[in-house]
Amino acid sequence: MKYTVILAAVVGIVSTPLVWLLDGPDTGQMVGAVVQAATGVAALVWAVMRQPQTVSEQSAVDTGDARAVGGGDANTGNRRPGATGGGSTRAERTGNATANGPGSKANTGIDNS
Repeated sequence: MKYTVILAAVVGIVSTPLVWLLDGPDTGQMVGAVVQAATGVAALVWAVMRQPQTVSEQSAVDTGDARAVGGGDANTGNRRPGATGGGSTRAERTGNATANGPGSKANTGIDNS
């Protein structure tokens, strides 16, 4: 993604403004060339300066017990809705999780739902 943005920025900086400037631009074309070049430079700076996405590690170790009733959630492990984000997840020696009643849920490991 980063290299695609850099390439698009370079093309945007050079292409149309160069054509307009070689053809004797009027005021509108000059303003357009400046705006397009500035946008390309901003995209280039953003792509180069952008920090890589942080990756986190989640762990649940030696947790206690949990109980859910009446539609509640009991979780002694890790929750990662949709398995979003990067990094690893681990659950070791988690406590007991019990669910009683309709709609109640229990998890002692890794819940990606």
